[in-house]
Amino acid sequence: MKLFTVAISIFTLTVSLVAQKQPITIFLAGDSTMAPKQPDKRPETGWGEMLGQLFKEGTVKIDNRAMNGRSTKTFISEGRWQALIDDLKPGNYVFIQFGHNDESKDKGERYTPPADYRRNLIRFVQELRTKNGNPLLLTPVMRRKFDTSGNFVDTHGEYPDIVRDVAKEQNVPLIDMHRKSEAMIKNLGVEDSRKLFLQLKPGENPNYPNGIEDNTHFNPFGAEVMAKLAVEGIRDSKIKLRKYLK
Repeated sequence: MKLFTVAISIFTLTVSLVAQKQPITIFLAGDSTMAPKQPDKRPETGWGEMLGQLFKEGTVKIDNRAMNGRSTKTFISEGRWQALIDDLKPGNYVFIQFGHNDESKDKGERYTPPADYRRNLIRFVQELRTKNGNPLLLTPVMRRKFDTSGNFVDTHGEYPDIVRDVAKEQNVPLIDMHRKSEAMIKNLGVEDSRKLFLQLKPGENPNYPNGIEDNTHFNPFGAEVMAKLAVEGIRDSKIKLRKYLK
């Protein structure tokens, strides 16, 4: 009996140690600013692609479900949110960042009126908590836009404030990428802020033979800068994930 008890204790300890060594899964739900890219779109890079390298090796697993062109509305209607919920395990984290496409009134299939945007975010939070997941809300990152006088222009309207309000109402950790990225772009200024974005001259890259001036999507450097801002937010929020950061 004693040998049996000892064997059970050793087994229990072994299972516990193995469980402790399993990396924590962080799901990313969002749009193109966060999403992984296809080879024919490089060097465009979603900041979510750069997030994993900022954690200690083996401590987290990034499952990037973000997708180009998606709003909260289409992320739900296409079944992407339900697929994430189905794969969620207790204790997993989900970083949620939408807004760019929700606010696009000229793209009806994506457009999500403010009231619906709020409802969708609340739905995300509540469904995650039902499955013992850990939601984390992020405001949308800024586009690079300056007026003719060199003054920065915010294009996101009321959507970032909706995220802030939902985070406060639902007691969810918030990373304010909207304000963090604004400060970064303003600090760099009109010309140097180009270095963050997908901007190429004709002939500079075979994927963009005619060049490109994209003020929404990031190049690898810009994606890494944004990922570091997200990590700054993780530290500020004091969630448990911060102990796994480098």
